[in-house]
Amino acid sequence: MTESDLIRDLAAARKLSKTRAKALVRQTFACIEEALRRGERVEIRAFGSFEMRLYGAYRGRNPRTGAAVAVRPKRLPFFKAGKQLRDLLNFKLTRTQDFPAIQAPEQRPATKVARSI
Repeated sequence: MTESDLIRDLAAARKLSKTRAKALVRQTFACIEEALRRGERVEIRAFGSFEMRLYGAYRGRNPRTGAAVAVRPKRLPFFKAGKQLRDLLNFKLTRTQDFPAIQAPEQRPATKVARSI
């Protein structure tokens, strides 16, 4: 689902104009962003919570050249789904057999190619 899908669905569900629905969606996201910028936790009951996670600086490596690179500290948003959302998504799953593991793709044996000179 994209932002425009969300706007369209909100406008249809609440009988709003798309302009009004767009303003509501964008203002909601702006409020969440601003709270995270201030370092606050945003909790939406029955849905989940957003919080800012702090990661310290570390010494990394450039994968192309292998050279050591200093990685600066950073803040990243983190979302944790609430219990009701998790239960909603998993309500029919009662046993592990109901949700089988993903099968690995079948590996083909390597074949040797004979070269003629």
